[in-house]
Amino acid sequence: MSSVLALFALTVVGLCADQPKGMPLLPCPEGSPGTPACTPSKKELNEAKSAFAKGMKLQREKRTDEALDQFEDAARLAPQDVVYLTAREMTRQQIVFDHLQRGNAALLKGQQVEALAEFRNALHLDPQNEFAQQRLRDALSEWAPKASDTPRVLAEVGEIRVSPNPVRADFHYRGDSRGLLTQVAAAFGVAVVLDDSVASRTIRFDVGDVDFYSAMRAACEVTHTFWTSMAEKQILVASESAENHRQFDRMAMRTFRVPGASTPQELNDIVNLLRTVFEIRFITPQPARQSIAVRAPERTLDAATQFMEALGASRPQVMLDVHVYEISHTLTRNMGLQIPTQFKLFNIPAAALGALGGQNIQQLINQLISSGGINQANSQSLSALLAQLQGQQNSIFSQPLATFGGGLTFMGLSLGTLGAQLSLNESTAKTLQHATLRAAQGNDATLHIGARYPILNASFAPIFNSAAISQVIGNNSFRAPVPSFNYEDIGLSIKAKPVVTGDSDVSMQLEIQFRALGAQSFNGVPVISNREYKGNITLKDEEPAVIAGALSRTEQLSMTGIPGFGYVPGLNHVMTSNTKGVNDDELLIVITPHITSQPTGQTTEVWLAK
Repeated sequence: MSSVLALFALTVVGLCADQPKGMPLLPCPEGSPGTPACTPSKKELNEAKSAFAKGMKLQREKRTDEALDQFEDAARLAPQDVVYLTAREMTRQQIVFDHLQRGNAALLKGQQVEALAEFRNALHLDPQNEFAQQRLRDALSEWAPKASDTPRVLAEVGEIRVSPNPVRADFHYRGDSRGLLTQVAAAFGVAVVLDDSVASRTIRFDVGDVDFYSAMRAACEVTHTFWTSMAEKQILVASESAENHRQFDRMAMRTFRVPGASTPQELNDIVNLLRTVFEIRFITPQPARQSIAVRAPERTLDAATQFMEALGASRPQVMLDVHVYEISHTLTRNMGLQIPTQFKLFNIPAAALGALGGQNIQQLINQLISSGGINQANSQSLSALLAQLQGQQNSIFSQPLATFGGGLTFMGLSLGTLGAQLSLNESTAKTLQHATLRAAQGNDATLHIGARYPILNASFAPIFNSAAISQVIGNNSFRAPVPSFNYEDIGLSIKAKPVVTGDSDVSMQLEIQFRALGAQSFNGVPVISNREYKGNITLKDEEPAVIAGALSRTEQLSMTGIPGFGYVPGLNHVMTSNTKGVNDDELLIVITPHITSQPTGQTTEVWLAK
């Protein structure tokens, strides 16, 4: 909070310093009736200035809600002032940040009502804040009924089954293969439709005491054919081939619900797995319903169903404990003697020396008149003399000087002043940010610590004048469009994607970005400094690790004094003025993963009947 307020104060002071006095930076935005004109009166400007000063005071007292009201009044009274607009927007974003922080803390404590209220307040101030929208959805999901994440069958359309007579029979056949198939099926009360692909050949077939399925299986092996059901008392027999299987196999259809797949890519991964393992051709993913429709022979569907149910209840859940340490240290020291480095050497004339001999100006003038040096009636000569003598009183003769020589070589030496400086200024700021993130395996978890800085990127100004524009300006009915702001995230952003391996290790893909306002600006737009880190790291469960660290040190030394003395040991601390400035900034990010839920490992055998 303190760093954000300091950033805000420095920004406002910088804008005030860069803004020309009395120069409007923005056109007046369009507002409701009662909005001040584009050229506010002196009274309105004074009221805006007073409201802004009250807002700054309330901001220092950490009464941000009341400060926002004052900044809004200032921006309403002087809508063309970019300082007032910037103060209003930055205060609004600070309040939004505070609501989000309190909402996150309430959600971690299980206080859903308080968290919902905080997130809704944040969205009321900033409706376009995507993070607040996501946190509101997260808070609402805590109340939603917990559905099972295990894939399950939603709908099923089975294949037609044949119903042979429940008898057993013996077969001793010698003859044509097509006749054998017809005879075996007829013994159990089933009619046969022979496809043209069934070849006619002479065979010998002897089996005893078999049922319908055993007899048909043996007959199909002898004749190199297969059969499929067409009705309860009718079957189709075709030659054994992959093409005939695709054409005549009776397929069933099942729709699987996959709640754990939240993206189309996750559904596609399951589809590709079923195609590869079970050689299923007809699979239709339905991302909107989080389901997959599979069409295949029933025996294949049974195996695929068993496989889907063995995938596990849900993805592993990982809790990321993030600590951000930031230390800033500033030291400025100035000590030593300030010895004069400049002097003036000049010749002292006799007249100037007489003026310094204890006589005052009036006595000097009387002597000059009595000796005839000047004419008393000549007022111009007297005025010139007085001006010269008064100038001499303010000249170098009024300063301490040293003299040497005599006569025409009588010289004077004027030195500067001698001073001593002893000053020390030291400040240390320590910041600790602690956040807890929860993410499912393979999903991104994002953390942003900082503020959203408003940058003016578009304003309105007419490029030409016309009679219509002059008319609306003359009657004060002209309303310019609202200026456009672009919000940039300032601060630290962390993006992590955890993946839990089989041995309970957590592998994370990390992206870290640190952005701050620079000291320079172009066309009124501040330069944003940026530092990024991308990498992968693998940790044990509950193992802390330093994933990023940054150290910035700036040291500046300066020495002022007489040349030569600054290099003599001992004298360089006494005869010169030494200034030392040191700035140290340290940033340390520590992440500790905690596996909160993990499906129990199990090995399932899947048998696919042929």
